[in-house]
Amino acid sequence: MSVDDSPNSVGGHRPPLQKIILGSRGSELARAQTAMVATELQRAWPELEIKLETIKTHGDERSLEASEPIDPRAGRKGLFTGEIERVLAGGGIDIAVHSAKDLPSEATPGLDVRGVLPRAAVDDVLIGKVSGGLGSLRPNAIVATGSVRRQYQLRWKYPQIQVADLRGNVPTRLRKLMANEWDAIVLARAGIERLGYELAGGSFSFEGAQLHAEILPRDQFLPAGGQGVIALQIRTNDKDAKTIVNRINHIDTLFCLRTEREFLRLLQGDCDSPVGVLAIVEAERARVRAQVFEPGKLEPRSAEVEGSITNGAERFAAELLERINGG
Repeated sequence: MSVDDSPNSVGGHRPPLQKIILGSRGSELARAQTAMVATELQRAWPELEIKLETIKTHGDERSLEASEPIDPRAGRKGLFTGEIERVLAGGGIDIAVHSAKDLPSEATPGLDVRGVLPRAAVDDVLIGKVSGGLGSLRPNAIVATGSVRRQYQLRWKYPQIQVADLRGNVPTRLRKLMANEWDAIVLARAGIERLGYELAGGSFSFEGAQLHAEILPRDQFLPAGGQGVIALQIRTNDKDAKTIVNRINHIDTLFCLRTEREFLRLLQGDCDSPVGVLAIVEAERARVRAQVFEPGKLEPRSAEVEGSITNGAERFAAELLERINGG
């Protein structure tokens, strides 16, 4: 469902701008996601000229320096979005295309996440060298992930597993799996599928190797806030970009994203905090669940709230925080 599905609104299919510039990271996944946005914009605004701009971020540069790994405490703040936001704020691009889970929970002044595409699969997926999934791994198996949330979830349900750190884009992580003595890695399902790998059959081929996939259960591996969402960020005062983005915005997904981000903001969470949160909207009702891990404890604190979406994202987030804190 989009904000405005009427082809005659805002001058029919005539866009308020002749040309618009989309900006994103240069990874294969970022380019694939930006191409998805461009396709939807072209469908909504056939006369719009769309230009794509690749922006190198600090996180991309650091991830190439094996001798200087990314500090996990830095989280999403500035590493993969900061430079793109600076270019957007300065007028170098009109719309920034982000993986929503990379964005800081605190909104950047002067910028607004105005639209999103329909959410992809939110699940985490185990990619292994042999079939059978987590339950069949050998004792002391090594599973690699760069997510603190996933590390806590793995240790919670599979304390016998050894956890290794993992960095890089999706293809790099798959190559590291094959090159190391690891048994498996954990990735976001959405990113793998957006790169064209089909997981439904339980296995896929990557650079001549056969890898095996297990979709992990959400009740144990609750995803990161914003996982599976492509976010479109504009300058707050750019009315033309707002009009253009509104045509392709998916209302239910944006509601879910705002709820999850507000919960993280209230919790003062970040993408590298051991927190999972997921909002789902069905038939004008929302259900939001969170999972918060604490250092030194295996068992997470969990809570869930449900109600009409007319309650608003902020109220859902506040009620969820109250419940998870024992209120």
